[in-house]
Amino acid sequence: MEALETKNLSLSYGEATIIDSLNLSIPKGKVTVFIGSNGCGKSTLLRSLARLLKPVSGAVLLDGEAVAKLPTKEVAKRLAILPQGPVAPEGLTVLQLVKQGRYPYQNWLQQWSEADEKMVRDALLATGMAPFAEKAVDSLSGGQRQRAWIAMTLAQGTSTILLDEPTTYLDLTHQIEVLDILFDLNRTEQRTIVMVLHDLNLACRYADHIVALSNQKVYAQGKPEEIITTDLVKDVFHMDCQIIADPVFGTPMLVPFGKGRQVKREEAVALAIG
Repeated sequence: MEALETKNLSLSYGEATIIDSLNLSIPKGKVTVFIGSNGCGKSTLLRSLARLLKPVSGAVLLDGEAVAKLPTKEVAKRLAILPQGPVAPEGLTVLQLVKQGRYPYQNWLQQWSEADEKMVRDALLATGMAPFAEKAVDSLSGGQRQRAWIAMTLAQGTSTILLDEPTTYLDLTHQIEVLDILFDLNRTEQRTIVMVLHDLNLACRYADHIVALSNQKVYAQGKPEEIITTDLVKDVFHMDCQIIADPVFGTPMLVPFGKGRQVKREEAVALAIG
């Protein structure tokens, strides 16, 4: 069974169609990355998967069940979403933010429990945010803030986590830091991770499964080494490039064509070797 599926899904904002009759399968227990040009519908599709946007037609299935028919709390116990650029209320501490991930489990019969406390502690430890638990979220660096929000989604205890551009506005060090956390989470706990990423090279490095969106549909989906080609980059991003193997990870690496400083071939070889 797939973690998430769409069946003839169509999405729009007003009169503008964003996604048209899309059929998609997201494998359970894998890292899936959505790629595509700006405005192609990646974030819109992610919102629909989380039931934040009602389809014009078609359906989203979560673990084989129509997500539209599931109770809201049931969805929140099985699927978490971290939107792009979330903002915490002024003065809210990291601990208070992470505790919000346990709200789907609270009701008048079941108040805060030791199990809730453990999930929060584990989430803080997994993201390296335990030392910052009493710090205000708005006082943290960009990378720390993003880790705090990821900790909140972890505390929610869902088997599937959706993240909309989790590395946006982060420098390279913090991008890798955030992606490593998500990668480790997938590998150690087999949680299904679905992300929108702009950097194709990082997408290829971290993804088990890539979905390329273009012209309101899925252009291609599959393992990075199977679908990332010069033709795909040309058709989806309207850019010429060369695809080579990453010298460290062996994953597809995109070298875009364009203007820039050129070096002699022998210098380039020497740089590549190290």
